[in-house]
Amino acid sequence: MKRIQKIILWAMGVALLSASVSAGVYSLMERRSARRMASTEVDGGAFRNAAMGFDMSRSVGNAPDLVPAAEASVHSVVHIKVEGEQQIDQSYMDPFEFFFGGGSGSFDRPSSRPVVGYGSGVIISTDGYIITNNHVIDNANKISVTLNDNRTLSAKLIGSDPAGDIALIKVDAEDLPTIPFGNSDALKVGEWVLAVGNPFNLTSTVTAGIVSAKARSTASEGGSKIGGFIQTDAAVNPGNSGGALVNAAGELVGINAMLYSQTGSYSGYGFAIPTTIMNKVVADIKQYGSVQRAVMGIKGSDVRIYLDIEKEKGKEHDLGTNDGIYVDSVEDGGAGSAVGLKSGDVIVAADGRKLTKMAELQELLSGKKPGDKITITYLRNKKKTTATATLKNAQGNTKVMKSADLDILGGNFKEITDDQKRQLNISSGLEVIRVNNGALKDAGVAKGFIIQKVNEQIIKSTEDLQKAVKEASTSKDPVLYIQGIYPTGKKAYFAVVVGN
Repeated sequence: MKRIQKIILWAMGVALLSASVSAGVYSLMERRSARRMASTEVDGGAFRNAAMGFDMSRSVGNAPDLVPAAEASVHSVVHIKVEGEQQIDQSYMDPFEFFFGGGSGSFDRPSSRPVVGYGSGVIISTDGYIITNNHVIDNANKISVTLNDNRTLSAKLIGSDPAGDIALIKVDAEDLPTIPFGNSDALKVGEWVLAVGNPFNLTSTVTAGIVSAKARSTASEGGSKIGGFIQTDAAVNPGNSGGALVNAAGELVGINAMLYSQTGSYSGYGFAIPTTIMNKVVADIKQYGSVQRAVMGIKGSDVRIYLDIEKEKGKEHDLGTNDGIYVDSVEDGGAGSAVGLKSGDVIVAADGRKLTKMAELQELLSGKKPGDKITITYLRNKKKTTATATLKNAQGNTKVMKSADLDILGGNFKEITDDQKRQLNISSGLEVIRVNNGALKDAGVAKGFIIQKVNEQIIKSTEDLQKAVKEASTSKDPVLYIQGIYPTGKKAYFAVVVGN
């Protein structure tokens, strides 16, 4: 009996200790929040946001009151439903070829099944423009948007940026509720933020957390994907993609894009695309039809990562700094080459802004377009040099890269019939019914050819082909690698140039 009493008393002591530790952590957060709030402009003892009219004097303890921000932002976040098809490739054994030869012994019989996906979006204009993630609407045949007032509207895709995972869609409506834009660059680590979206298809859900880090990147070393993500510990789950990241003043500071988790649901960190990047992407899509992305023409990695890897190899290096970007290689004719960068250099600043890692440079470049100037400061043998160069696009020039239309192909197309599908044992395709002067004729594509895949993407409609042309025309490799079949059953492959 005494032993049981000791166990109970010990358990109670652990519980009390845990409670006191939690209270201490909360108290520390309160004090930090109070210090941050004290540094903010105060008018009559109450902070007021000019755009939203929020009274930040309302609080829970000394923590900011997030209720006004939640109430205002939730009306501007929408539920997105997409309908599409998932392709399933299955291989079947041909018994005649298996026993008698003459072929591979098998053939592919692709099929598809309908799929439905869900996500979130943010209304950015009263006339119906909505921002979301590209992966939310990618390959969608139908996009539906449900507003906070339960109205459901059909949406059309205006444009997208797969590399930056941003898409712009539009509904036919007026006087929609919007959310004011905040300056994501002004965010501080430790600042309170809200994630507003539709996780697990649960509409109008708000979670709170803090900014855990800035300038995060999920790009591979030296890759071209956009860096600069805002990291937050606000609960983000499947369905939150495309939703709003909102600061305590009720301003949009990011678009929730992804979750880092070992379980597939919230147990880690969420990542949001900053509004500074979002604004440029939206402006480019509206003006040019595609994102005008500037590149440095270098491959590199964080200095810290480079030094750690070299140390594991038994090599020690003194680069003159432990921060910055180690340059692995420089492309001929690029902006990096123009400023004199060489392999082994360390970039420490750009446009007067100190750089500690590759993601910070990626974030800076995301706000620029080809033709813009950039000033780079770098170390070579510990000696500092500063130079200015003109940024270029992925194709190595400063031209505006307007996405190409189907007209560039010089052809007319129609979806194949059910009879053609049965005769050729294919599930989809686009028949070339006319070849005019253009890229198809130059590549040798003839009338009657059925396009099945372009750059490994299945083609079922002219919309699919249009998307492939737009993406390829603004890429580093502006070529359509087309796979298809002729009415005779003969398969063929073509490389069609669609770049500037």
